[in-house]
Amino acid sequence: SRNNFVRPKLTPIRVNGFVCKNPMEVNADDFFKAAALDKPRVTNKVGSNVTLINVMQIAGLNTLGISIARIDYAPLGQNPPHTHPRATEILTVLEGTLYVGFVTSNQPAPNRNKFLSKVLNKGDVFVFPVGLIHFQFNPNPHKPAVAIAALSSQNPGAITIANAVFGSDPQISDDVLAKAFQVEKNTIDWLQGHV
Repeated sequence: SRNNFVRPKLTPIRVNGFVCKNPMEVNADDFFKAAALDKPRVTNKVGSNVTLINVMQIAGLNTLGISIARIDYAPLGQNPPHTHPRATEILTVLEGTLYVGFVTSNQPAPNRNKFLSKVLNKGDVFVFPVGLIHFQFNPNPHKPAVAIAALSSQNPGAITIANAVFGSDPQISDDVLAKAFQVEKNTIDWLQGHV
């Protein structure tokens, strides 16, 4: 006899943690968002605003391996050091100038933690490999900058280094961080109070 697996009718199929819609019920709205990515955004306390369009905003992106973000930078603003654990990023400058860079992984010497950087102008493109710590900084004290980033995942994730290390909940022990960064505990306490 043949064993047939019968899925209960009310149990949705999930792929990558997201419900897969019945192909017979798919419509154009599953692949659309009126995102207004052409409009400037208000920046945060570090002088940037990332508007990410991923599978949480467009259900049709599930399993497609892509997402996009608009990043606005205030004068002297930055998208601080961060990483995308599930995506490579390719960034294009639309307006202004950006100083960008990333650090390679802990590979054997002489390439251990090598810092690679570049100043980008309007129209320039730069790639940040998956999982590596990277940043963007607007060096202009008078003009904002804007970039568009494409990411190789429908859900790239983002870990901002300072927030993760100094702003975790509960906090990482200041003994651990003081030893790791080779600084006094009061420095760690100050940093933990300011992220």
